[in-house]
Amino acid sequence: MPLAHGLPAALVILAAMTLPGLALDATAKGELAPTGTLRVGLIQAPSAGLIFVGRSSDGKPDGVTADLSADLAKKMGLPLAVTMFSNSGAAAAALQAETIDVSFMPVDAARKQVLDFGPGYYDLESTYLVTGASGIVDVAQVDRSDLRVVAIDGTTTIRASARTLTQTQPVAVPSVAEAIERMRTGGADAFALSRDTLQPIVAQVPGSRIVTGGFQQTQVAIAVPKGRPAALASVTAWLAEAKRSGLVRGIFDAHGFSGDAVAP
Repeated sequence: MPLAHGLPAALVILAAMTLPGLALDATAKGELAPTGTLRVGLIQAPSAGLIFVGRSSDGKPDGVTADLSADLAKKMGLPLAVTMFSNSGAAAAALQAETIDVSFMPVDAARKQVLDFGPGYYDLESTYLVTGASGIVDVAQVDRSDLRVVAIDGTTTIRASARTLTQTQPVAVPSVAEAIERMRTGGADAFALSRDTLQPIVAQVPGSRIVTGGFQQTQVAIAVPKGRPAALASVTAWLAEAKRSGLVRGIFDAHGFSGDAVAP
């Protein structure tokens, strides 16, 4: 068993934080990037948010988590390879299968059973975008038997929506783009997603609005496969320092999220 596996997590984190530039020892590097390349999973959407990324004019991932991933790879002294997913459920499945090494996603009880999470960087609220024709203005009004709700497959949001709705249930769609299309063309009345991600979507669905109130509060955090304690310690130390130094705040601001707080 590698030495780091036998150390208390706090000692591994302390050791990682005292290394120049958070450089990794052989054990941590082997756990964090077993192929020699840091394989990061990012989640794509038509509009970038604090979880989702878009693509820049040259086709590269563009958004908060893209910048965080680039900094993580740089600080760890590793080459970076990014895989794009249409939803966080697919990214979580890839982490569990260990075809990627790191991702950023909302935390819930189901994911904690199969993945390990480091610190959160954003406190998320899930709510609904509704059509103008629905007449709905408050989150409680979404729970109607005649209302067609869509949410992204495999996400914390669809699980929370299903738990809190009693008169209707969300229909799973594979991507944000598909949900927007259904809202636009009359195939859905409400779309469950995080408030920050819904804000730029309002303009894409004429007449739509985001309701007041929410049905889930959770953190968006960095995630790694289970059974890699040295990797978890390393990403925990990195993100803690990125928040302390103001790096995360600067990334939020650079992408237009100056009004959103970094998680403590």
